[in-house]
Amino acid sequence: MLAIDTNLIVRYLTGDHPKQSAKAKALIDGNDVFVCTTVLLEAEWVLRSVYHYTPTQVALALAAFSGLPRVKLEDAFLVAKVLDWTDKGMDFADALHLAKAEGCEAFVTFDKNLARDAQIVSGVEVRTI
Repeated sequence: MLAIDTNLIVRYLTGDHPKQSAKAKALIDGNDVFVCTTVLLEAEWVLRSVYHYTPTQVALALAAFSGLPRVKLEDAFLVAKVLDWTDKGMDFADALHLAKAEGCEAFVTFDKNLARDAQIVSGVEVRTI
């Protein structure tokens, strides 16, 4: 199994660089690949900020990629939860932070929007200070 970097996922999904995209597609389709959660976080950021994907487009792209037969995620259950929360309007990174904080007494932030969104989509208590 090969662990892959963000740039391979981005090239695979966007096809924006003919040579690199073809190499990424061949590697990912032809090998069992492992994707760290941190790599998905960076891929979401790149797709949103550089390629101007909407949150819905990002969620659909990452869900499709995650479902490829040879892709193994570090924590597939966590990613599914994060994508679900993202689909319900939460920021991907915030959803990931919150999902990783499950089991803690609370998640503390200055971000009132995060607290509002968390109350709507998750069971994690978020406190603002």
